[in-house]
Amino acid sequence: MSGAVTYRLDGGVAAIAMDDGKANALSPDMLGQLDDALTRAEEDGATVVLHGRQGLFSAGFDLRVLGAGGAEAVQMLRAGFELSHRMLSFPRPIVIACTGHAVAMGAFLLLSADYRIGVARGDHRVSVNEVAIGLTLPRAAVEICRQRLTPAHFHLATNLAEDYTHERAVEAGFLDQVVAPEELLPAAASTAARLASLGDVAHAATKARTRGPALEALRQAIDADSRDLDAL
Repeated sequence: MSGAVTYRLDGGVAAIAMDDGKANALSPDMLGQLDDALTRAEEDGATVVLHGRQGLFSAGFDLRVLGAGGAEAVQMLRAGFELSHRMLSFPRPIVIACTGHAVAMGAFLLLSADYRIGVARGDHRVSVNEVAIGLTLPRAAVEICRQRLTPAHFHLATNLAEDYTHERAVEAGFLDQVVAPEELLPAAASTAARLASLGDVAHAATKARTRGPALEALRQAIDADSRDLDAL
């Protein structure tokens, strides 16, 4: 693969990297490339490590597309939340190395992975910032947050647009651990290699059982958001 998303397979672990040279905005093109990369990983039977570049994971949806409105913006929003649904139901483990800031849809991707590692001792932030910029949080985003954040932080993150350091993001449920910056990618690769030993059928079937209600709620929310947008 080439472009903003690259794919490298090594010993049953697929490293998927996002780097558009800017904000790692989840544009229609970026989302399409990420979906293609997951398809390739699924075909390879690989455990996944998804990461951004140093200092940045993703700043969320492409604001230029959102600001322009119309069919492309609607399709981008749906594609983003469909990507989260796919990640939550992916048959192999997905590990995210959160290389820096993760905002809005970038934070939702964190909440859609199986294991998330962040950076200690940095000024990087995780934020669901929609309310802070005057946007009502989509139903799909609410369900993605609900299934992973602790109850108190679910309120703080969604209704009050709380800003989290990576250390505090562990407490909230956005991340599972933090490591020194130089250890981030090696730790993610090591975790993915360990998780690659999980039984394929058992992991996929158990994930389907434990996340079934959340996945159904997310599916209904995506459809309801789409109906609202189509009516505009």
